Amino acid sequence: MRIQKKPVIDLGCCNRCEVCIDLAPHAFEINDAGYVEVQSLDSYEDDEDILEAVKNCPQDCISWE
Repeated sequence: MRIQKKPVIDLGCCNRCEVCIDLAPHAFEINDAGYVEVQSLDSYEDDEDILEAVKNCPQDCISWE
């Protein structure tokens, strides 16, 4: 069984530019407190939109757990 990786956002460096939301709105959202959070999905790793969001984050605050 393969371990599932999941994107994690470092809220300390996130400036809420919403690039991740623009590129992968099915995976990232702004929560009620105004912070970006990762939505629950069955899989993240093989999703090209999520990979692009991680790669294009201007603050490099999205990593894989």
